[in-house]
Amino acid sequence: MGWMAVHPAVFGVRHGEEDRSLCSVCMGHRRLCGKAMCPILAKAETMMRLDRSLTDDKVFGSSPPAVFVGSWNYPRVMAGPLVPPSRPNEDTAIMDTPELWVDKPFSEILNYRLSLVKGKRFTDVRLAENPNRILSIFQEIVMSSRPTDTEMWFNKKPRLSLVFSPREPPSGPSASITRAVLAGNPQVPRPVDRVVSDIDLKADEGILLLYDSEISQQQVTRLLSIGLLGVKKQRRLVPTEWSITAVDDILGKAIHAEILDYPWIDRFIVYGHEALGNNVRILLFPSSWMFEAQEAWHTSPNPLPEVNSELVGGRQTYATELAGAYYAVRLPVLEHLRRMRRQAGALVLMEVYPEWIPLGVWRFREICREALRRQPVVCNSFSEAFNEVGKCLRLPLPVWLGRSEILRWLRTQTRLTSFPIF
Repeated sequence: MGWMAVHPAVFGVRHGEEDRSLCSVCMGHRRLCGKAMCPILAKAETMMRLDRSLTDDKVFGSSPPAVFVGSWNYPRVMAGPLVPPSRPNEDTAIMDTPELWVDKPFSEILNYRLSLVKGKRFTDVRLAENPNRILSIFQEIVMSSRPTDTEMWFNKKPRLSLVFSPREPPSGPSASITRAVLAGNPQVPRPVDRVVSDIDLKADEGILLLYDSEISQQQVTRLLSIGLLGVKKQRRLVPTEWSITAVDDILGKAIHAEILDYPWIDRFIVYGHEALGNNVRILLFPSSWMFEAQEAWHTSPNPLPEVNSELVGGRQTYATELAGAYYAVRLPVLEHLRRMRRQAGALVLMEVYPEWIPLGVWRFREICREALRRQPVVCNSFSEAFNEVGKCLRLPLPVWLGRSEILRWLRTQTRLTSFPIF
């Protein structure tokens, strides 16, 4: 993608030099690539604003709370907190709360993320068993339910680099951290304190206890990532992008086991929502649990959806085609069925449009949750439901249906209801 190149306004290409880093599509001019806003220009604008705050090799501010654990060079990874320069009287919690971002403009979300200064420090993932002083500081930040005043010192002034990931939100300026202190007292919820203090509790059990105690999924993911969950001798730092999908999967499996005892729904129900250059359509139909997600990227002339699916027993292998997006949309569907106290088959169709900017896999989870909060369309048959779904998709419906694994399975499966009763 040409627009992911580095912009000279950020790294100071001198006037008159040949610039090979401009976006090959728009050459620095807004919206010629069809996107609603240019992430390169957003980065440059953020950097110019931050330059006034990042005057030396330290930063003071209120961490949302947030932390980053990288995957590069595993098991010795980069880890550290995310702290915005001091913003008096501003609640910084929204900067790391994707649940609140679904219907916000790209520019606002990028402003949140690029304003967070990332402190990086090489850390062995096994250090979570017996954390040193600086890792303990990182962990205290994450245990808090509210922003915590934090001060970080770096070996040099933080530098903004454009980093987009398919799973996690983008990040702002970064530098190697030499020291960190808490300037405020973390407000630790009782369930968090109880689970973190239980050194004999397995990580997946801790995740479920926190979730059932209404601790936000984002905080649960942070706690897993920074090595605060699990049996003491098995605690590890978990790269942020891995922990996001791990929590989605662990929660999904637990709810899946519960809904198998519920009766089937008796109608075909269609939900949908479009936001952030992504469109999600959900069809629930009368059946025992089965689930399929398809994802089509409208960044090529003839997109062909990628597919992963599961039947009543759930998945036994990783969803390699859709990766984290599969688990991110499966969880909201399972949550919704648990609230309904019903079981169903589910088909989730996702479209990614050219105006999309990489913000992380959270977007599918939260767009899906928003869709399921909205008034659905109730239908009496598959054909009626498919017609309803097709009205809201750019890719022709026959392309989706032709790629479907569970529809192919349903067409060939003989059911008990097919046999006459004597």
